[in-house]
Amino acid sequence: MRERKASGTGAIVITFLLAGWLAILPLPDALALGRPEWLTLVLIYWVIALPHRVGVFWGFGAGLFQDVLTGSVLGQHAVALSVVAYIALAMHKRLRVFLPLQQVVVVFLLVGTGSLLSYIVQNAVGRTLLPPVWVLLPALVSALLWRPLFAVLRWVRHRFLVR
Repeated sequence: MRERKASGTGAIVITFLLAGWLAILPLPDALALGRPEWLTLVLIYWVIALPHRVGVFWGFGAGLFQDVLTGSVLGQHAVALSVVAYIALAMHKRLRVFLPLQQVVVVFLLVGTGSLLSYIVQNAVGRTLLPPVWVLLPALVSALLWRPLFAVLRWVRHRFLVR
């Protein structure tokens, strides 16, 4: 049996870079509270699609990237995205067969977990400005954007032969 060589690392990295750009794109104040967690969504997709290539270390790297981009406490998002990647990796086989609505609910829970972990770190260093309930608004918006983003990233994966 022939072994398939892994390819498409550049496409994966570019999707993370685009997600980082979307994470810092200026938004009006009214929309800024509900900014989707783009890096978390992209990480969840790649962990589900390629669990043998994208995992906890990618989550840690993407989290550090987000920490540097947003100027937050160094390690805040790194820990949160590592935990999200670990959970997604642990249940990737189930996530693949879930119905779209079930996937949306799980994505909400995963993004909400990451957001709450980031909130805990911010609270520990005294940088929280909003009550914890408002932390879940980006998780809700992210969950609503999951299916369109899933379709785009799936197209990227097939178009650039990422395996």
